Amino acid sequence: MKNNKKIVDNVLDLIGDTPMVRLNKITEGLTGNYYAKLESFNPGDSVKDRIAKYIIERAEEEGRIQPGGTIIETTSGNTGFSLAMLGAVKGYKVILAVKDKATEDKINMLRTMGADVYVCPSEVPAEDPRSYYSVAQRLHEENPGSLYVNQYFNELNIKAHYFSSGKEIWEQTEGKVTHVIACAATGGTISGIARYLKEKNPEIKILGVDAYGSALKKYHETGIFDTNEIYSYRIEGLGKNLIPTATDFDLIDYFMKVTDENAAYKARELALKEGIFAGYTSGAALEAAHLYEKAGFFDENSEIVIIFPDHGSRYMGKMYSDKWMMAQGFTKFMDLEKKREVEFVK
Repeated sequence: MKNNKKIVDNVLDLIGDTPMVRLNKITEGLTGNYYAKLESFNPGDSVKDRIAKYIIERAEEEGRIQPGGTIIETTSGNTGFSLAMLGAVKGYKVILAVKDKATEDKINMLRTMGADVYVCPSEVPAEDPRSYYSVAQRLHEENPGSLYVNQYFNELNIKAHYFSSGKEIWEQTEGKVTHVIACAATGGTISGIARYLKEKNPEIKILGVDAYGSALKKYHETGIFDTNEIYSYRIEGLGKNLIPTATDFDLIDYFMKVTDENAAYKARELALKEGIFAGYTSGAALEAAHLYEKAGFFDENSEIVIIFPDHGSRYMGKMYSDKWMMAQGFTKFMDLEKKREVEFVK
């Protein structure tokens, strides 16, 4: 673990070595021991800091980006923020294509960090010229010499986590980890962790999390990309409407799908019971842990690590907004939480 009292040269030196904390109240009654890997402790508040730093540093070493160059990427928000942060430190221009389901807070953060942002419709196929994949490719072609990170199809996405996240989990659990639960979108996080840990112990189970409306789970089980699986959903940074090559499906043992609604409830419950203010995908991972428990995946000797990818501050307009929750018909949180009034003292 890094010595946090040491003065570092810039914020990029703070990436990685994130803490792990035991979960207590929210896993009460479940089998096994549960630990959360808190990726919000990265300086950019998310797990995506790891790939941004690794991929850009490899590009610099290989001469694929020059000083003052341009970085282009598709993002649901977190990778974009990490790249924008890195661009600010290193002096790169950053151009991002994001889906319109990204929160306004996320888009404002990207712009504040100096990125140019193109907001693209979510409900179009990947090959549509309006999709954020197509827009990013077009922007790359229009900016000669630019670096297109292309995280969904970049092997370095996996390697970044192999050399960092996977190693950290092994060391933090002293090699006792038996299961890892992680959300999949690009697949780099879950695949890199899986590759490292399974080299250490092939018996470790890697448990994926997918969204209803995503094609990943069925593809993992059948090898078939079924477009009938694809429909609109609300969780950002989870699931996919294409099959990323940055996902090594052979290393993932199972996938569990979660609903938008229950993932939102779990994120809010996590804040109330554990004091951990985490993002939407963290709620999804926690919901999946409960579903895996119900399905009998764990026993009393299980040591279960759950990846919490980012911080809750990026979702103030989503599941942490009572107004947004009610608009989605997600009303059960009112039963979970005692209604807290705001009193203005005059």
